[in-house]
Parts: sequence; structure tokens; C-alpha cells
Amino acid sequence: MTGKRPLTLQKRVTITDIALDIESVYIYVPNKIAPVIFAVAFAASGAFHFWQCHHYKCFKLMVLHLLCCLMFTVGFALREYGAFHHSFNKPDLYTYIASTSLIYMAPPLLELANYHILGRILYYIPYHSPIHPGRVLTTFGLLSTLVEVLNALGISYIANPNLPESLIKLGHILMKLSLIAQILVITAFYLLAAIFHQRCYKSGIRPRTITRPLLTLYTSTFLILVRCIYRIVEHFGASTVRSSSADLASLSPILRHESFFYVFEATLMLLNAFLWNWLHPRRYLPVLSNVYLAQDGETELEGPGWEDRRPFLVTLCDPFGWFDSSKQKERPFWENNGFAQSSV
Repeated sequence: MTGKRPLTLQKRVTITDIALDIESVYIYVPNKIAPVIFAVAFAASGAFHFWQCHHYKCFKLMVLHLLCCLMFTVGFALREYGAFHHSFNKPDLYTYIASTSLIYMAPPLLELANYHILGRILYYIPYHSPIHPGRVLTTFGLLSTLVEVLNALGISYIANPNLPESLIKLGHILMKLSLIAQILVITAFYLLAAIFHQRCYKSGIRPRTITRPLLTLYTSTFLILVRCIYRIVEHFGASTVRSSSADLASLSPILRHESFFYVFEATLMLLNAFLWNWLHPRRYLPVLSNVYLAQDGETELEGPGWEDRRPFLVTLCDPFGWFDSSKQKERPFWENNGFAQSSV
């Protein structure tokens, strides 16, 4: 049993002086050139990322960037097909759902990639890390997984106009929750990175190997944050529209004009992909995570690595080690390296 199609009309209306058949999955005339440009651009960035991963031997560190470039490439390729085939028949509808899902599910994964890179930076200067470096990926990864589940469910409901109206509304609610949660996680990420950065600055450790990746992280996360705010504004506007409404001109410009999508979604995420191509973290960080910077800020040493012997679930619940009674019994390995540590 199917519900009402959103914004359906049995006549033609005019939006931005272009006649549009409302028997379409889009409420605007989809651009037929932009998807090709972005598909090619993301494919080029992904190919460059692949070469960089091979050159710098960092597939594990940057695999999410490769995956997201692939998702964007396929998503925009499908969107190009959908620009010519956007009726409500099943092949066109499935193409629209696949395209929308791939494009909208990639940014949270890029956010997760940033958490991985921050953890790698914390391994490099472990004595100033506010949290076990390995817990950055697991803790924030768990939060991102919850966000991604809400995001995926919301997209799957919203992108299918043949679902009952109640499920479409539920999809908007899930998307709102995922986007708001994403902003909260980004805020926590910024706070963690800022505490670490402040400790490094205060102790006089300011090499390019740390400042460049951190500034790149701040910029990348800001691009994702702006995109997230745009999506929140879009969804809060879309969820207030009645599916039977025929007055498309009364909709928010963000919904009626595809250009907003290409500026705040496609362009921002493409800039993020190019940003990491340009300022690749392996240009500054060592290959191995057990190589760290000594307290003099110049010498690189190979340590035993930073282990957390607590059960995995305990580390998830207590990533800062506040309730670890055994941590005071063991002296951190960096305190035995012969370098005097500056006061934090």
C-alpha cells in the first residue's frame, strides 16, 4: 500500500520561469550538466587519493576518503541519469533513491575520517593527548555510527515518495535527529582538538607536522559543519510542507532551487576532498603510529605504542580513563625517553 506522492499535481506549474511537470521525483528542473562535472571531479580526487595512499602507504588512514569519493562519483553519475529520467516508475525511482542515499550518506563518513586523523595526531604527541588516541576513533566512531544509522533510515524514507506519508514524516524526524546529533559530535570533536592544541602551544611544541594537520582538520570539519547546518535548514523547511500542497511557489527557496544543493552540499564536499589531496596528513605524520615526537619538539622516537588493557566496552564508556584505578601504577613510556617534558 502506498501513500500520497509529495507535492503532486495533475497540471503544469512554473517555477523560476521554467515549466515543470510535477509528476517527477524532483520539484525543480534538474540540472543536466552539473552532475557530470561533480562526478568527474570526485572521480579525479578519488584517483589522486588512491595514488597518495599507495605512495604514502596509508590506505588504513585514508580509506574512508577513497570510499566517499567513490560514493559521490556513483551518486552524481546516477543523478545525471536521473536528470533525464525522473518519473515515478520503479527504475527511475530506484535510481533517485540510490543517488540521494549515496550523496547524503558520505559526509558523516568524512567526519569519521577526521576522527581517525585526529587520533593519529594524538599518537604522535601522546603526552598532551586528553584521551587515549585509539579511543578517539572508537568513541567518536560509535557516535558516528548512531548518526549514520539515523541518517540512512531517514534518507531511505524521505527519498521514496511512494511510502505512506507517516513514514516520510518519520524520515524527516530521523534526519533532523541525525543532523543535530552530528553537530553535537562535531562540537565535542572541536573541543577535544582545541584542548590538545592548547597544550601543545603552551608547552612550546609547534612544529609544522602538527599545526598543518590540525588546521586542515579544523577547516575540513568546518566545511562539514556548514553542510550540516544547510541540511538542517532544508529539512526543517521540508518537513512543514503538506504532501498535498500544490503551491510550490510558497516553498522555501532552499527547496525550490537546486543551486543551493550544489553550493552547500556538492561544492563543500568537493572542496573537502581536494583539501585532503592538497594537505595530505602523511606529508607530516610518520607511517607508524608508534613513532612519536619527543618532548623537545624536534626528535622522533619509536615507542612501544599506547595500549589500553581494559575491556573494549569499558574503554567506550570511559574513554578518558577517569575511573581506571590502575593507570597511576604504570609510568607512561614517554617519561623514560631521556627528554625533559615542558610543563603543560
